[in-house]
Amino acid sequence: MADSQTIKVCEGPFEIVSLVGVIASPHAHLHISLSDSKGQVIGGHLVEDDIIYTTAELVITELCSISLERKPCQLSGWDELVVKE
Repeated sequence: MADSQTIKVCEGPFEIVSLVGVIASPHAHLHISLSDSKGQVIGGHLVEDDIIYTTAELVITELCSISLERKPCQLSGWDELVVKE
């Protein structure tokens, strides 16, 4: 639901088919794709209070040679990701 302020609540169970994003101060920005029992896929931002049905296998790695943070952008009006070496 691009460019929307609406939070859609979906009842599962679902399988996580994709989860990508950045965990950087002051918050995480994660995108998730979920598949239902019929193979229908829905995606969007992952927000708090999500419940894992059985298990979720996640690999999180630290990028030691760079730092990530979010800073206000005058052009977009959003806190944008800043990558520093």
